[in-house]
Amino acid sequence: MNGDCGEEGQAPALELRRVSKRFPGVVALDDVSITIRPCEVVGLIGENGAGKSTLLKILSGVHQPDSGELLVHGEARRFTGPRDAARAGVGIVHQEQSLVASVSVAENLLLGAEGSAVRGGVYRWSELNARAQVQLSKIGSSIPPTARVDSLTFAQRQMVEVAKALSVEDHVRTPPVVVFDEPTSVLDAEDAEVLFAQIERLRTRASVVFVSHRLDEVLRVSDRVYVLKDGRCVAERSPSEVDVQELYRLMVGRESTGGYYREDEQGSVSGAEEMLGVTDLTRRSSFEDVSLAVRRGEVLGIAGVIGSGREDLCRALFGAEPVDSGEVRLAGRPVRFRSPADAVSAGIGYIPAERRFEGVAMGLSVGDNILLADSSPASAGPFMVPRRRRALVSEWIERLRIRTPGPGTDVATLSGGNQQKVALAKWLLSPRLRVLILDHPTRGLDVGAKEDVYRLVREMCERGLAIILLADTLEETIALSHQVVVMRDGRVAARFDALPGAKPTQVDLVEQMV
Repeated sequence: MNGDCGEEGQAPALELRRVSKRFPGVVALDDVSITIRPCEVVGLIGENGAGKSTLLKILSGVHQPDSGELLVHGEARRFTGPRDAARAGVGIVHQEQSLVASVSVAENLLLGAEGSAVRGGVYRWSELNARAQVQLSKIGSSIPPTARVDSLTFAQRQMVEVAKALSVEDHVRTPPVVVFDEPTSVLDAEDAEVLFAQIERLRTRASVVFVSHRLDEVLRVSDRVYVLKDGRCVAERSPSEVDVQELYRLMVGRESTGGYYREDEQGSVSGAEEMLGVTDLTRRSSFEDVSLAVRRGEVLGIAGVIGSGREDLCRALFGAEPVDSGEVRLAGRPVRFRSPADAVSAGIGYIPAERRFEGVAMGLSVGDNILLADSSPASAGPFMVPRRRRALVSEWIERLRIRTPGPGTDVATLSGGNQQKVALAKWLLSPRLRVLILDHPTRGLDVGAKEDVYRLVREMCERGLAIILLADTLEETIALSHQVVVMRDGRVAARFDALPGAKPTQVDLVEQMV
């Protein structure tokens, strides 16, 4: 890469000029203009469905605009696909990671750009690994290029994504543009700090677009912030001029309501019956001798670092992973789930963290997904009643404020946050639901949508549901929960009551997590 980054008189690294994009029944982008200067970090925020995903797909060449211009370093471009965008110096660190898990880091970094590292269809491994090491060294990573991706932690895979995105600079003579799409959504605080340090390093050689629902992070890393709402760019602000509340108002169109987590609505569960309990539950290499219980109307938060065993435990409670020993009780009666279907039949629901792969069925409509777990409320005996189906689907689209052109829209075309809302609706409409496991239910949701989820959590408790919560942050865990269990190295390390006005602190939990 040649040229000084950010010198006077340079053309913008990236420009969108009056870009519009329409899909059947919806205007995704409406006359949007933004500018990213060389070696600048620009924040991009907006509610789910505001147009961010469409904008990023235009930058990566997945979609082409219906009107308007895209310019890279002053040159008008029209990308025909991600490879074309990469050749122009635009790299994307995707929210839903795009790595191939079953092959090495080196193979992922140079996928489609192997060049002389492949001859006659055979890898020249020494050259491939050496070139991959160059990319990893750019971000100061110690990850071996020979490591298989599925052996890495999520945070390490995120660093590989960063190295892969930055490799676009090899194709251009000008500073590249690296786009981060919700990069911290599944990172703990320590890994997020590593990522922020990488962004600071990147800005000396690249321009950065930082897309996040975490408004405090946007203000921290950005030089300027653009706000999208309903497909339009409604504001451009300097972080020195605004705070989180002002950004929230610009995004959502209203002030944040008092009691963000609705702690004052947390009801008492004293004397309530146990809905789900486990005693000495063990799955070798995942968790051991776990005992806990959640009562009717209660939120049990489970805290722990990556690898603590809490995710495996929740999947086992849903019948998605086998256990070796121990007892599971539902409403006081011992049960053993051989599959998720057994758990669903018993009244247990599960919102997985990987919504695109496990939470919704791509290719099916929004309405079909909402009724996927339990269609009985829309049926008469074995037959679906169209009128009931329409009314029920419309009710939940409205209640969860799902942004969709209509119930017949393919769920794959929705933004990630709206897909998460569809996954929630799928369980909440079921009259037989007794226990709901929420694995990072607000991941990828904007602050307004998170408030909707918190309201629903309180409503579910009032209905008498028992909830097991794995939250994105310790703050969310503490605020929503009646009790918090901390897991470390596959075991229960501590238990805390979390009554309103007497909740544990984040420090209390962290001391037990590590």
